[in-house]
Amino acid sequence: MEDLTQRQIDILNCIIQEYTKTGEPVGSMILEKKYKLGVCPATIRNEMVELTKKGYLKKDYFSSGRIPSAKAFRFYIKNLMKEKELSTTEEVSYKNSIWDERRETHRLLSQATKTLSYKTGYLAVTATNKGDLYYSGMANLLDKPEFYDVHRTKTIFELLDEINYWLRILDRFSNTEEDVFYLLGEEDFHDPIFEPAASVFGEFEGEQTKGIIGVLGPKRMSYDLVIPHIRYFSNLIETILREQKV
Repeated sequence: MEDLTQRQIDILNCIIQEYTKTGEPVGSMILEKKYKLGVCPATIRNEMVELTKKGYLKKDYFSSGRIPSAKAFRFYIKNLMKEKELSTTEEVSYKNSIWDERRETHRLLSQATKTLSYKTGYLAVTATNKGDLYYSGMANLLDKPEFYDVHRTKTIFELLDEINYWLRILDRFSNTEEDVFYLLGEEDFHDPIFEPAASVFGEFEGEQTKGIIGVLGPKRMSYDLVIPHIRYFSNLIETILREQKV
């Protein structure tokens, strides 16, 4: 699988699981104690060095641990992640949360954005080709250590008033064949201040209205939970828009 051995894949998977839970750099001793890898800490350390050379891990300056890179998370999402299925109760809850607003597009998308933020615990954003922009859950972002940096958070909040920024993401989405589109770290956001951040979006398209709905949060978000929520919600919105011929 790409340029990794099976042992390296197993170690990388464990590192991502641990980092997602704690947000702390992961060391070989933690991996040896908490995960049944079947190898000694020295072997784990050597493999972590190799994973770092290959660009999957980054050295933390303040500890001996390692942090998964954007490349690592892309590999995880594409090859290792097992999405959680939404329960029937969750699907019904989503539908009920916006159903009464289905005849008014602005109210529909505003309520959808609020609901997605509440369900995921992240900052939710919706943008359309009509120039409409909705967001909800700014306080959720402030709960995450990655956004304690005032300059980073201020930059994100300023983008919430820049519809053209989100329309460019919509254009980028339109050039892919994926039903879920994600931006990971500096490389995708084209700004070093976004290195610890990530966004996941789904696309919806009615007869006239086209847009994206998704979340922005830390790069270590639980993609296996977030992606199914966004996929279901974007499909639901698209179904409603097409029924309303909007």
